[in-house]
Amino acid sequence: MPKINCAIYTRKSTEHGLDMEFNSLQNQEEACKAYILSQAFNGWEYIKTYSDGGISGGTMERPGLQALLNDIREGHIQVVVVYKVDRLSRSIIDFHKMMQEFDKYGCNFVSITQSFDTSNSMGKLTLNMLLSFAQFEREVSAERVRDKIAASKAKGLWMGGTPPLGYDVNDRQLSVNEREAALVRLIFQKYIETENMFAVAEYLNEQGFCTKKWVAKRSKREHGGGQFYKSNVQRILTNPLYIGKIAHYVQNKIYDGKHEEIIPRDLWDKVQELIRRRINDPNAFLHYKWHKTVLAGKLYDDKGKSFRFTSSKKQGKKFLYYYNGVSGHYLPVEQLDNFVLDMLRQTDLEELEP
Repeated sequence: MPKINCAIYTRKSTEHGLDMEFNSLQNQEEACKAYILSQAFNGWEYIKTYSDGGISGGTMERPGLQALLNDIREGHIQVVVVYKVDRLSRSIIDFHKMMQEFDKYGCNFVSITQSFDTSNSMGKLTLNMLLSFAQFEREVSAERVRDKIAASKAKGLWMGGTPPLGYDVNDRQLSVNEREAALVRLIFQKYIETENMFAVAEYLNEQGFCTKKWVAKRSKREHGGGQFYKSNVQRILTNPLYIGKIAHYVQNKIYDGKHEEIIPRDLWDKVQELIRRRINDPNAFLHYKWHKTVLAGKLYDDKGKSFRFTSSKKQGKKFLYYYNGVSGHYLPVEQLDNFVLDMLRQTDLEELEP
């Protein structure tokens, strides 16, 4: 009887509980090993376990999964065994891609708690049905999270992310950091003096100021503390957080926040007026004229809001973007312009064909 090499794949979406003496990944592995042993009369033999702890099933970017797929392509594995279908994937599209890979290299798939395998048509049908429910559950969970964020922001609560310069975060509440708040006020005042975000960033760097330093709650790693760029200054000058507001950009709404303001409303209004004037001033972006752009003044989002030029500088190199201040989206000028030009050239060639 020919030997059938069996691999086990285990996954857990969060890192919670992985430090326990006997965790979920080990439980999945032992159950799968027992199932493989029960199939020894068919020539099944366990060879290896591939694991991904703390990684969502909605992505293919998992080290353990990629190693498993590589070994399948090299012909080392004939059967993949999992505890449940959604351990392998919660995405129908990703799952179908994997099943195509499995079929291509003669590898079958078995879920031990759902009693089927892909070596027959009924197993494949049942598998697709179960995966559809798994994706539905994931999408419903995502909707609940989005609704919770929207409701919390409507109440003026800060919902996490990178801590803003000028505030400290304590139990998900923002409290004013007076030393940093003074820097935020300086940034607003300097913009009024110079009317140039690049000039403000250069001034801050010359004076030895740095961006917000903060420590990630989970990894305990320190972030920030770098030099200022135009993009940093722009985010600060246009963030309504500093006048005591909470923005929900997805719904394009702004609510009264529970935190204390740093910038007085008259200073905020003056800066916003200067920014709008710069956007509408045809001479404000003369330094970009040497760039022969395709979509300047022609690019809008689905709500009719225009994109404008902006740039950032990293390691001495300048990067140009089309920027939408409402959605916060940045589109790289070079890649987008090249794409449009390629489409136009392709259209011209098709028209020339007889």
